[in-house]
Order: sequence, then C-alpha cells, then structure tokens
Amino acid sequence: MTRIIYSVASSLDGYNSDPSGDFSWAFPDEAVVAALTADAESVGTYLMGRRMYETMAIWETDPSAAEESPESEKFAQIWQRTEKVVFSSTLDDVWTARTRLEPAFTLEAVERATAEGCGDITVEGRTLAASALRLGVVDVVELLVCPAVVGGGTRVFPDGLSLNLRLVRERRFDNGMVQVTYDVQR
Repeated sequence: MTRIIYSVASSLDGYNSDPSGDFSWAFPDEAVVAALTADAESVGTYLMGRRMYETMAIWETDPSAAEESPESEKFAQIWQRTEKVVFSSTLDDVWTARTRLEPAFTLEAVERATAEGCGDITVEGRTLAASALRLGVVDVVELLVCPAVVGGGTRVFPDGLSLNLRLVRERRFDNGMVQVTYDVQR
C-alpha cells in the first residue's frame, strides 16, 4: 500500500529553517545521507512546491552534487529515476525528467499521483506539507531532529494542526541527529 510521507529536518525547537531562511545547520553527514538514501529506495513519487523543486533539481542538473560522495551519487540516481510532481502557480515549465507541473495542490492531484506511481510518496517542503497535513492525506511523519536551536523561522508544523502519532522507528546518529518516524493515527 502506498504511504504518503512528510519527511523533514527540524531544529530542536521545531523549525525547518531559521529566521533568515538558512537551514545549513541541518546538513547531514555521510552516515545520515546513507540512511536517508536507503529510505528513498521505497519512494516512487516526490510531491514538491516550486522552491523545493528549484533546490532539489541540482540532483539532475548539477553533476557536482552527485560527485560529493558515494552516498550522494546513490541519492542522485534515486532522485533521477523517481517521478516528481511540482505544484506551482508561478512556474511555466519544469526542467528535469520524469517531472510534471500541477497548478495547485488538491486532493484530486494527490489521488492522481497515488494512482500513477508505484512506491511511497513523499511530500517535500514545509509549505506543501502544511496543505497535505490539513487535507489529512499524510500517513507518516518523519523528522530528522538536528542538534540546533534556531529561535524562530519556518515551523515544521502549521499552527492549529492536531495529530495523533504512533512512534514506529527511532535512529540515532553519531553527529547528534535523531530520526523519528511516526504513523499518523486516524
């Protein structure tokens, strides 16, 4: 069964980026990249907004990203073979393979992605994830908790959201990051 996963890096105080938009404190080391790449093996489709797409497109458009390490190369291969749906009302076109553009994030668009793809679906980017969480389509919440307190910025979860979660996995890394995975209880 296809799962829709919200996977996001988070500071200890619950932010995905700091007040200036910086998230360099969340860059993983090689062991974390290896774990995240292993998780990505089950992903058949990435759902993302414009900003996340522009950030992630380097895995196809900039060969130097994959050349950083063997794990980066593995992730680039996974990202390139995976379907991508970009939700944007401002983009006119997309520039990577296996990518289509949708003007708005709707339940119908999510259902199309679920019907068309094989494997899990990830919701990439906090803004798009807020829409998915509010629509009630997220099955799994996966946080990569980083050893940083940033004092403000973009919150991992939207205000007013209430979820019942069940812990299904915890992984600790030597760099102080902890990945926790929760099933959303309905």
